[in-house]
Amino acid sequence: MIRAVPASIKPKKADGLAAPTFKRERALFKRGIWPVAGCDEAGRGPLAGPVVAAAVVLDPKRIPKGLDDSKRLTAARREELFDEICLTASCAVAFASPARIDRDNILRASLWALARAVGALPEPPRHVLVDGRDRIETASDCEAVIGGDGLVASIAAASIVAKVTRDRLMCRLARDCPGYGFESHKGYGVPAHLEALRRLGPSIHHRRFFAPVMAAAELRKAIVSDGDLQVEQTVVTIEAAAG
Repeated sequence: MIRAVPASIKPKKADGLAAPTFKRERALFKRGIWPVAGCDEAGRGPLAGPVVAAAVVLDPKRIPKGLDDSKRLTAARREELFDEICLTASCAVAFASPARIDRDNILRASLWALARAVGALPEPPRHVLVDGRDRIETASDCEAVIGGDGLVASIAAASIVAKVTRDRLMCRLARDCPGYGFESHKGYGVPAHLEALRRLGPSIHHRRFFAPVMAAAELRKAIVSDGDLQVEQTVVTIEAAAG
């Protein structure tokens, strides 16, 4: 006997994880609540560069296939989906600079950027679905969805837009600040980045109050101070020899 598959069961991908669905957005749409925006950010963990937030309103008739949490996708697949999302959906991005992150802390800066992205959409949404535990300040109703980038199609799309936008930006910053390897690690605290921090000290793109950056700044200050002391000692030695 063939049993029907319940409609509530989500489609499974090759890795066994359920794919994000448009279920929440469609339920709101059927209640006359539209537009519905999904929003997410990229770059909370790195030591350098901004947090990039994105807000996306998907077209119910043209939802890109293969949407997923950006972390589950390859860089090449993210780029493909980014182009498709931008062609078929309404999108907006916002940035929280390292200076704002240092001033407000990473959580507040991220929520600020998310709210700015929602506010930058061409048409104000009536409902916002945001990834994580925290709702954002917006004129519309807002719903926080833990793990939303792996559950909700609009949030997954926003995670892709935020991630690709930030990765491209970090590659441009790598050209402005060579030697740190931003183009490869995108500002995350990998060993190569920590070594560059110890060697070069923090750049203007680093988050000054993140512990590894603070440690590198202190080390750099100690090296410079020690170098000044050596110069002073050399001058004294030269003056003594001349006398």
